[in-house]
Amino acid sequence: MHVLVAEDNPINQMVATRVLQRLGHTGVVVSDGEQALRCMDQVKFDLVLMDVMMPNMDGLEALTELRARESRRLGKRLPVFMVTGHDLPGDRERLLLAGADGYVAKPITTTALQAEIERVLQR
Repeated sequence: MHVLVAEDNPINQMVATRVLQRLGHTGVVVSDGEQALRCMDQVKFDLVLMDVMMPNMDGLEALTELRARESRRLGKRLPVFMVTGHDLPGDRERLLLAGADGYVAKPITTTALQAEIERVLQR
């Protein structure tokens, strides 16, 4: 798969791209939600890993805008996994209700990401 990684922290960017490579996927990295939306307009992705908290436009704002664009275009829904370092009770449910398809806590691990990809793509 070709994956967009929206993450502002350079170390987390590196971890995410290495995990994707281990799973046989390619990744493109951007550092905020605005860049993610621009990139999605120009390149076809199979999946997005979106950090919840980023500068300029955070992950939830970008997700909301992406879903609004998809509904206006009546296009295919792009799977978006929200990623957060603040894995608090209720976060998964809150983010899924906001329009996310999956949820991965930081630090991202190969096992956790693979399990979430399989869970979401089986639907």
